[in-house]
Amino acid sequence: MFSKILIANRGEIACRVIKTARRMGIKTVAVFSDADRDAVHVEMADEAVHIGPPPAAQSYLLIDKIVAACKQTGAEAVHPGYGFLSERAAFPRALSAEGIVFIGPNPNAIDAMGDKIQSKIYAAKAGVSTVPGNLDVIATPEDAVRVSDEIGYPVMIKASAGGGGKGMRIAWNPAEAAEGFVRAKSEAAASFGDDRVFIEKFIVNPRHIEIQLLGDKHGNVIYLNERECSIQRRNQKVIEEAPSPLLDAATRKAMGEQSVALAKAVGYDSAGTVEFVAGQDRSFFFLEMNTRLQVEHPVTELITGIDLVEQMIRVAAGEKLSITQADVKIDGWAVESRVYAEDPYRNFLPSTGRLVKYRPPAEGLREDDVTVRNDTGVTEGSEISMFYDPMIAKLVTHGPTRLAAIDAQAEALDEFVIDGIQPNIPFLTALMQHPRWRSGNLSTGFIKEEYPDGFSGRPLDEEARRVLAIAALSMEMVRKERLDHHSDRLKPHSGKWRSEWVVRLGREQIAVEVPEGYASVPLEIDVLLDGHRSTVSSDWRPGEPLWHARIGDDEVAVQVRPAAAGMQLSWRGVVTYARAMLPPTAKLDALMPEKTPPDMSKYLLCPMPGLVVSIAVTAGQDVKAGETLAVVEAMKMENVLRAERDGVVKVVNAKPGDSLAVDAVILEFA
Repeated sequence: MFSKILIANRGEIACRVIKTARRMGIKTVAVFSDADRDAVHVEMADEAVHIGPPPAAQSYLLIDKIVAACKQTGAEAVHPGYGFLSERAAFPRALSAEGIVFIGPNPNAIDAMGDKIQSKIYAAKAGVSTVPGNLDVIATPEDAVRVSDEIGYPVMIKASAGGGGKGMRIAWNPAEAAEGFVRAKSEAAASFGDDRVFIEKFIVNPRHIEIQLLGDKHGNVIYLNERECSIQRRNQKVIEEAPSPLLDAATRKAMGEQSVALAKAVGYDSAGTVEFVAGQDRSFFFLEMNTRLQVEHPVTELITGIDLVEQMIRVAAGEKLSITQADVKIDGWAVESRVYAEDPYRNFLPSTGRLVKYRPPAEGLREDDVTVRNDTGVTEGSEISMFYDPMIAKLVTHGPTRLAAIDAQAEALDEFVIDGIQPNIPFLTALMQHPRWRSGNLSTGFIKEEYPDGFSGRPLDEEARRVLAIAALSMEMVRKERLDHHSDRLKPHSGKWRSEWVVRLGREQIAVEVPEGYASVPLEIDVLLDGHRSTVSSDWRPGEPLWHARIGDDEVAVQVRPAAAGMQLSWRGVVTYARAMLPPTAKLDALMPEKTPPDMSKYLLCPMPGLVVSIAVTAGQDVKAGETLAVVEAMKMENVLRAERDGVVKVVNAKPGDSLAVDAVILEFA
């Protein structure tokens, strides 16, 4: 076994590998760019080596710098994580030339299966069903249109070396095929240093299901069942689960055995994943093979009890697999949410900045045989940079059934407090309540179909109305009781119990009665709301970001943030302004006018912090609705900003290369 390994990655996956290595008694070496000098993975590792400036192309993607770091520290092996150099065959070859072991598959297997075009050719030769398409590299936008016309729309334009949703575009017509080719090629070059793209048929209403493989250097390969990753946005996975609610035992076995046969055909010898696009009728087609550890590997670990990182390390050290296919079981259900630095209210555009608050839910075993796990690479005070992937954490819950895991995920998301940037937590929490998600009726178009106009928050239904009204009232009673008994107050509290209250949620005022109780900490009150009486108890104190309480028989956690003359409350994807008042104050509050936002329709605003890639118009130019105005890049994704209506450009305030803040004015219209 190795005594020291280097992790050629950053963020949560670097931290994840370090945890397993530490448990195995292996020392670790981290590498870091200027942007990651104070990162968590640097602090966790036994040693750390600086490898360059923030752009990945000048640091994490440079093989010679990783090799030099290994030689400098005496690391015997390298774990690549995912992304960056994990699927570059040149990397393990360069390591091998220096006598360093690559903790991953052999370079020939990476060559065979890591390239999306070549992998489809291998799969076809092996008799695996593949999606119709053109596997030739596309050279020009005109070629892209011609090939797309031949295949038939819709088509998927994909980077050959791609992954993580980068370098992928769906085209429904020739114009989208031409533009999608340009954008996919550009993203592929920026993210992977390889701008080759190909085109295949896009299967309508598909599901994304993948088989986890594990092989060793002795010819043994097993499959660790499946994961379903159909909840995606911009071809990037958002929610994953294991097992899949679609598959039956026969389909699972067929997909698993087909994946193993394909892996054996190319001599695969590490952890890897064969991805399939599946029809609602359980038909399936080979999509690609990822010759690395997947982001979503924790859900497989939780249902099988197998540490995939440990197995990768043991296999790389030459050990035989100690697990046979018969040993692989399915224990319960696991759900993973990717917590991204993305604003769900701005069409999930990147949100960068400092984590002013970062309070994840407590990990470990909870009641009802539920487990909570949080894989992360940040802590409170960490900077979310524009240079890298927007992932903050992977929140995983495991329970005896699918709904138990989903409900546990909803509770854990409610407890996940992040301030300073806008995370996608409100969307994830709302999604856990969505009837279609809970029923398992999924497709890769789920988010687009269920949120066609974007996400604007979960509506305030009856249950949320009750919980949030009680929360606002309880917190105000504690706050008021504390102030009334403050030693420096000129006039002490009269001692009279205030039973009549009004709670404002948004613009609605709700009459609430508190017939009896105790308003100091710990609070114990009875609440009468809409004719229903509830007993409420809580240890919350003013200033705490989470209101933990028991309402009747239910445990709830509501996120609390200060707001003008009130508070902002978040629970189960519902985010609302709240204020609890005595009736005389409520009468005056009802007379207050509602503040309306200024009209910004004459401006093109930068929707997220990012780098201007291009400006497509000039001052005085006429533009039509839908026409491209600018392209802004953030977190390795290019975002095309289009005109919402016809108009004339009056002023251009930005130029290519500019780094803009959110809501910075790019263009002004006449």
